[in-house]
Amino acid sequence: MATTKTKSKGIVSWPEEERPRERLLTRGPEALTDAELIAILIRLGYKGTSAVELGRNLLKRFGSLREMVEAPVIALLDVKGLKGAKTAQLTAAMEIARRVMVPTKRKHFQIKGTTEAADYLLGRMKGLTEEQFRILYLNRRKALLNDILIAQGTVNSVRPLMRSIIAHALQVKASALIATHNHPSGLPQPSESDLLLTRDLISGTRPVGVKVLDHIIVGDEATYSFADNGLLEELSMELGFIET
Repeated sequence: MATTKTKSKGIVSWPEEERPRERLLTRGPEALTDAELIAILIRLGYKGTSAVELGRNLLKRFGSLREMVEAPVIALLDVKGLKGAKTAQLTAAMEIARRVMVPTKRKHFQIKGTTEAADYLLGRMKGLTEEQFRILYLNRRKALLNDILIAQGTVNSVRPLMRSIIAHALQVKASALIATHNHPSGLPQPSESDLLLTRDLISGTRPVGVKVLDHIIVGDEATYSFADNGLLEELSMELGFIET
């Protein structure tokens, strides 16, 4: 006699107390595994695979939750069961988490030195899969006035935008700025292009009374400060702004 195959209904067929969404609402998000949290975001799996199983597959493929959320969009789209909408949901969740790190009342957030700047920028830029170049504009009290994405790509693409960098400084009445960009490779050591860009910034902002306080490179777990390593002073001396 032929047997009929029972079609799985996925998570919806589980007892209510075992479903990730219900457990999150009753016991809190900390009670869920990484795979279950992913399942809530993607909502559905695919034929024969539940959302939780798909979450486990993602973690296995990328190695960890952090590696998964830091993966480029194209790598997520390549995973079986992740169509455009699910990939968009995961990517949006990561970006929301990143933006939460940005102070809501910027004028009350002071960047008094490298430590404050590095902590802020690691939360803002660590794990990005593309290189970003940003400018933090500060007032005389070192309060953050604005955090502007200038360019996405290599720092070479920033040079034509130098006028925009200066124009925005004048618009927000900044007295100082901190330049920053990330190295997706994870190593925060400066390149020749980084040095040339910083030199251009110092030269371009000095006539309008805006001081370059630092250029910070964000790596995987560490940052590199031009100011702390004496490079700002060296570049200023080369430009003749500091007498030897």
